[in-house]
This record gives sequence, structure tokens and C-alpha cells, in this order.
Amino acid sequence: MLDIKWIRDEPEALVRALVRRNQPEDAARATVADVIARDDARRQHLKALQEAQERRNSASKEIGKAKAAKDETAAQALMAEVGQLKSFIQDGEQTERELDLALQTALAVIPNVPADDVPDGKDEHDNVEYRRHLEPKTFAFAPKEHFELGEALGGMDFERAARLSGARFTVVKGQVARLERALGQFMLDVHTGEHGYTEVQPPLMVRDDAMFGTGQLPKFAEDLFRTTDGRWLIPTAEVPLTNLVAGEILDEKELPVRMTALTPCFRSEAGSAGRDVRGMLRQHQFNKVELVSITSADTSRDEHERMLACAEEVLKRLGLAFRVVTLCTGDMGFGSRKTYDIEVWLPGQNQYREISSCSVCGDFQARRMNARYRPAGDAKGTRFVHTLNGSGTAVGRALIAVMETWQNEDGSITVPEVLKPYMGGLDRIERV
Repeated sequence: MLDIKWIRDEPEALVRALVRRNQPEDAARATVADVIARDDARRQHLKALQEAQERRNSASKEIGKAKAAKDETAAQALMAEVGQLKSFIQDGEQTERELDLALQTALAVIPNVPADDVPDGKDEHDNVEYRRHLEPKTFAFAPKEHFELGEALGGMDFERAARLSGARFTVVKGQVARLERALGQFMLDVHTGEHGYTEVQPPLMVRDDAMFGTGQLPKFAEDLFRTTDGRWLIPTAEVPLTNLVAGEILDEKELPVRMTALTPCFRSEAGSAGRDVRGMLRQHQFNKVELVSITSADTSRDEHERMLACAEEVLKRLGLAFRVVTLCTGDMGFGSRKTYDIEVWLPGQNQYREISSCSVCGDFQARRMNARYRPAGDAKGTRFVHTLNGSGTAVGRALIAVMETWQNEDGSITVPEVLKPYMGGLDRIERV
């Protein structure tokens, strides 16, 4: 959520930011004008309430003076005035809540302001390559896609998954299932043992406030799954991890807070009909290792680069070719100021596909969560923390990349060296 004071002080800056995010200029100006008008209405009402309270206080004092002077007519008139003011103030408090809600509702759907160095663009075609690691592997045979390999190995069953749950689910079995589990454990060990992240096992269901805090609500409700008692299945562990500091005031010396979690994630993929129907690239349920950092305002940009490097390291050790792209303004997420996507090379598809997204959000989420810190040397003042999140990485997509990259002509999969300790020493997955 953006700061209304900043919007009032820099309305043209917000207009420019919305235009960079591909809103038409007239719509952007209307958005800014609307939120300022709502704030004006709130401010005018608060001023009227304050004036009414001041007049009630002074009129109450005048009643005593009128009675002391035995001016009953004046006293009665003043008492009537106080009664009217009291009713106005009581009704006005409800109006204040309504005006506050109207302002917060308008602010809640305005996206974050892109950082100055984010490239302008309309969609993923305008993203800019940042760097790459390894050239795509070449094969002496036509490489297969992961679902062909998985089915032939008896390790993936899409037909039974569809009977159980419908489209966009997979049953993973045997050594392929063990390989996926190995990937998640390997990622956690690297991030906790070497990168300084604390492992967390968070709830997989959260309340409205948590989804609002990280920006999934109200704008993206259709992309989420909701339980019958009103809770939400998490679309990513970013939600519970980031909200662990909601409503808190941290000391700057506690920062950065770095957390990681391996969890199932649940997404309805409402906006992705028809995309990646085959295989397990785009699922309603998938596993992901999430990275979350809570930092001071001055260190978040450096932390962003560090988080990206942590996610890259996982792929490097798996021997996977990938590239990093900086998302353009038209492709970046609602709450992000700047996002790097890591795209891993999938030989079976002969293209790069996203496997990680690392974003710095500034204080956008912190304002929604009211998460603050006390700067060193400042006993009274507080500032909003900055939040970052990234995939470290998507386990299912890492499984796809490992299977396709390390496939052999006979359909077997060579187990990457770093995963062998997690596979009981197994060095090749073959059909049993």
C-alpha cells in the first residue's frame, strides 16, 4: 500500500508510475484524483469533528457560567447545543470509520511504484536479460519432455491424478517422487546451512488479513482457493512468512530477518486457462522453497541481489543452464518494486521457463501489515520495514529441469552429484 501523504505531495509521480505500468494516462489521473478526493473528504470530516468537539467543550463551560449568572434561557440553549453536538460527534465517528474504509479500499488496489531502473515495457517480451549461467546442453538424440520421461519411468501418473482431482494435478511415484523430495531437502540445507535463512514450517491456511498484508487480497481473490470456514490455502509461503512480523516493531539490530520454508502451494490458475496443460509445469498444487527477507529501508536493494544469488546457487549446483531477466513494468507483480525472474533451460521444450521470481517490495507490504522497525539511535521514531520474497526455488519445476537436462537416450535420468546423498547413493533413475 502506498503512503497517502506521498500521493498528495507527489501526485504526478504516481500518475507516471501507473502509466509505466501500462494504465492509460486518463485512467491513471482518475485513480490519483479519486484517492485524493477520498482523503480530502476524510480530512474535512475530521476537521468538522474536531471543531464540534472544541465547541462542545467550550459550550459545556459556558453552561456553568450561565447557570452561575442565573441566565436559565442561555443555559437551556447551550444545553440544547451541546446535545446536538454530542449527537453529531457520535454519528460522525461512524462516518469517520466509513471514510477511512473508503480511502483504504482505494489505496488497496493501487499497485506498487516501479523502481527507476526497472525497464518499461508491455509484457514478458520486453523483459531484459540480466545475466546467464551455462549454455543449453546439447544432445545426440531428441530430448523428451518431463511428462514423457516420467510416464515411461512409471514415476508420473496424470490419468489417475485427473480421476482423483481433475486437471492440473499429478501423482508422482517411486524414485521420481524421491528425486522431488531430495530437491526440496537439498534446497533447504543450502539456504539454512550456507545462506543464513531460518527454516520455518508455517500454517498452510491463513486468514483474510494475512492475504491482504502481502497483497493477494482483494485484487487476486479469483486466483486463490478458499476453505468452507473462510480461510485461504496459501499460494506461496511468502504469505505466512512475511506476516510473521505483521503488527510488530523490530529493533534495527534484529534486521535482516531471513526465513525459508518448503511448503505445498495452491493456486487456482484462473487466469491461465489453456496454458501448459500437459505435464506439471502449471499445477493447482505444487511444492516450493520460499525465501523471505525483512530488512531496513537502506539495505533492501542489496538484499535483493543477495537473495537472487542464493536462488541461483541452487541451480548452479544442479548443473542447470539458466538466465536471469529483469521484469519490465508491464510484467512485474502488483506488490513489487523490482523483480528478477530466473528462467531455467528445459531441453524437452527447447526454451527457458521461469523457475524463480525474486522481488523487492519496499515498504508496500509493510504498510498493509503495519510492520515497523526502530532505527538504531532513535528511541521513539519508527520506520516501515522493507520486505523481499523469492523462490529458492520451485521444487516441481526444478524436478522437470533435472529430468530433462540429465536424461539419457534410454529414458533413464542421471542423478546430479549433489542429490546422491539424498537418494541413498542412487546415481540413476530407471524403470523398475
